[in-house]
Amino acid sequence: MEKNASISNTKSFVKAQRLLTPRAFKQVFDAPERKVHQAHLMAFVRTNELAHARLGMAITKRKVPTAVMRNKLKRHIREHFRNYTINLKNNDIVFIVKNQ
Repeated sequence: MEKNASISNTKSFVKAQRLLTPRAFKQVFDAPERKVHQAHLMAFVRTNELAHARLGMAITKRKVPTAVMRNKLKRHIREHFRNYTINLKNNDIVFIVKNQ
């Protein structure tokens, strides 16, 4: 529990804050509590049982063809997540690119 408390107090992005398994992604996709739609981006949000927020991204080559743009988008999303993770409580968030 002490490790989880330190995660939410730091401004870093550690492995424990990532959705890593297909099962974790599927749980968010199957029963999201909220969906946020933007012009090019969609987010699925679901509460988790942990003491911190976790982030997942589904950014496909079909939607964002160049690796440079995919990586830039991922860095941008991670940076915002890292800065606002304290406000996110214990939510799992998955971002999907709709169109470029």
